[in-house]
Amino acid sequence: MAIGADHGGYRLKERIAFRLREAGHQVVDCGTDSTDPVDYPDIAVAVARRVASGECGVGIMIDGAGIGSAMAANKVPGVRAASCYDVSSARNSREHNHANLLTLGAGLIGENLAWQIVEEWLATPWAGGRHAARVAKIDALDAIAAVRSA
Repeated sequence: MAIGADHGGYRLKERIAFRLREAGHQVVDCGTDSTDPVDYPDIAVAVARRVASGECGVGIMIDGAGIGSAMAANKVPGVRAASCYDVSSARNSREHNHANLLTLGAGLIGENLAWQIVEEWLATPWAGGRHAARVAKIDALDAIAAVRSA
């Protein structure tokens, strides 16, 4: 999986990446590498591109609130990023929305809750069924945007 953070999420990213590796996951770190200021869209798009290309099955991006990174990541075709603040939204984003990129707000949640969200998000399978047609409509927006920009 791909993981990244801006300066506001750097410390939490390091802790989450450590725990993911400890749990046996292969983690591709897309940066940042310090608390020096960076622009979250740059890192969010790096994570999103790894997910969209298939290099990584899922991605996790951490910034101060998790909102801007979700907005940036969702501009990459094939990415369904969800900003989650609790275990229920994490489960819903996977089960109903087939989210493939999780964004977290390091300034809004603590490390223990962040880890619980990550664990739930990774453990929850896509439900498909009645949700499949809705997710297909979301994915179709990528094709419409591509045609309009051509």
